Amino acid sequence: VNGKEVPGPLFDFGLLMYHNSRILLDNESGPFFYLSKIEGSNEARLWNKIFDYTERKLDLPHGCIKACVLIENILASFEMEEILYELKDHSAGLNCGIWDYSASFINKFGHRKEFVLPDRNKYVSMDRHFLKSYMDLVVKICHSHGAHATGGMAAPILPNGTTSGTVFKQIVDKVKGGKVKEIQAGVDGFMVYDLRLLQPMQQLFKKMSPTTNQHQIKRPDVNLTAKDLLKMPTGGVTQQGLRHNITVGILFIEAWLRGQGHYYLKGAVEDSATAEISRSQVWQWIRHKAALEDTGAVVTMEMVHNIVQEVIGERFWSAQNSEQFSTNQDKDRLLTAARMFEEIVTKRNFPEFITTYLNMDHTFLEYQKK
Repeated sequence: VNGKEVPGPLFDFGLLMYHNSRILLDNESGPFFYLSKIEGSNEARLWNKIFDYTERKLDLPHGCIKACVLIENILASFEMEEILYELKDHSAGLNCGIWDYSASFINKFGHRKEFVLPDRNKYVSMDRHFLKSYMDLVVKICHSHGAHATGGMAAPILPNGTTSGTVFKQIVDKVKGGKVKEIQAGVDGFMVYDLRLLQPMQQLFKKMSPTTNQHQIKRPDVNLTAKDLLKMPTGGVTQQGLRHNITVGILFIEAWLRGQGHYYLKGAVEDSATAEISRSQVWQWIRHKAALEDTGAVVTMEMVHNIVQEVIGERFWSAQNSEQFSTNQDKDRLLTAARMFEEIVTKRNFPEFITTYLNMDHTFLEYQKK
């Protein structure tokens, strides 16, 4: 606009509001948004001004725009009440997100050895003190102000074409196990990726909570300090965890080069959040020379490079991936993704967001010209 690049969120917001806001309201819905990556109340205040301006400009009822703020940054967890206040009539509460939130620790404090995050699959879950404290605090603050507190996303994908069977039941039971804890913490809802999980999760919520929300749960037992929010989980780094993070990071970039924001791996959806924590951990483990707990070997750039080559080989030649990377163009794209991943995790200064880096980086732009 007038020779200047428009921030992506404002561009998307403006288009949707101009073309769809009235249609949404006429259909008893509304323009509802998810505000991610917010670090503090100043950003919430800016969005509230944008919402007020838009409602006046389009002659919409005041407060019809609603926004749920994803608390996915450690800095935002210290300003949750202020964020709710700044959004005022436009607030739809706060939401928890485990992987972007965990990655923000590395983003903000990753240069300090005391903030090294262990293998996320083995040692990082909502049961760990820093994440449990964060969710409990979200519930307490939201409910003290009559706002919704929502839990995280269930990423597992159920087997294709099935609504029953042993594997189906195992996945549903596993998801239920995690969501039971969130309901017990007092959340008013949560998200699932696979639509077939909606019915069993709704049944679970109705069984555990007789009301449409849990605003009555005020959590007076929650008395947290800054140390609770900043306490890193104990645990080490594993060979399997390192390989998994490398695989997730490379395949996310490969999907990005295809114009996709997510892909599927081992029965779960992987997106920018899991790619963010994966590349962040690899960067941090290299920087602090983390030792693998199973072999004692130190994580180095050479080790990461060797695993990258192994991952590429597996993708090229294994039977289950032969169709995905069958052409020379497919293989070239994967090799490009691998080079970009290595570039990101070995940079001296930590790139703040993987998606921003991919958009602005010369390698990505050059690839798009092909």
